[in-house]
Amino acid sequence: MRPWLSELVMLLLGFTSLRIGFTAVKDAVDHIKETFLVVFTFQVIFPLTVVAILIAFGLGNTAAAMVITLVLAAPSITGAPNFAIMLGYQPEATFRVLVIGTCCLPITIIPVLWFLPAAGSLYDVIWLSIELTVTMGLAIATGFIIRAVLIPQVNSDQKMALDGVSTLLLAVIVVGLMSAIVPTLNEDPQKLLNWLVLAFSLNYGLQLITYILFRTTGANSQNISMAIIAGNRNVAIFLVAVTVSNSNEFLIFLGCYQLPMYLTPIFMRWLYKTE
Repeated sequence: MRPWLSELVMLLLGFTSLRIGFTAVKDAVDHIKETFLVVFTFQVIFPLTVVAILIAFGLGNTAAAMVITLVLAAPSITGAPNFAIMLGYQPEATFRVLVIGTCCLPITIIPVLWFLPAAGSLYDVIWLSIELTVTMGLAIATGFIIRAVLIPQVNSDQKMALDGVSTLLLAVIVVGLMSAIVPTLNEDPQKLLNWLVLAFSLNYGLQLITYILFRTTGANSQNISMAIIAGNRNVAIFLVAVTVSNSNEFLIFLGCYQLPMYLTPIFMRWLYKTE
């Protein structure tokens, strides 16, 4: 299953596009200024700040630096709106950031990786952006076209069926990602523990910091739900780019990252329940 992860991620992206339809993208554009500000902060300001810190401490060429940067540069996971609902929020704000952030990724990734030594040359960064643009564009366009031609109006039963297939695809991808964990557990348990600690610290730490920032700046209570996205990023989307997915460390981290991600509605409920 592991050799097919890139194709599975593309399939899930296309299926997600089929489910939401192009109309949802047009609706997201109605709040473009506010949404773009959040996307720019999450996918450009956050990672560039961390890259500067890593370089200052001489860690810019490490595998951990590459992984942390990719997490911060990635868009929201597709399940963020569902997490928002589970934590008592309306899903619209998180959905807008999901849509706009995913569309902007091929552009926002360039300045981030350009400054990271571990990412390679400017040519490598631009090539990664082109890979993301082509593969994501193909998957998303295919999903939109199928939706427009076959099911322009989705009823409740069809929506449930699409959600079921999407969940199944996601489960298959998660199993594929977890396949990198088992060999590491057998060969080097300490290494696996280190990646797990990084995954949990990064995910929950980002949510906590962003939540505090939103609260102190007087953000709307529903917009505070976007703190969920700060820690839960669709890092697996980079698997569509071969230059990134070749890294074994990246795959190990992805497997570990699934744990804090899907435990967010349970472990982070204490943070969001006050709203």
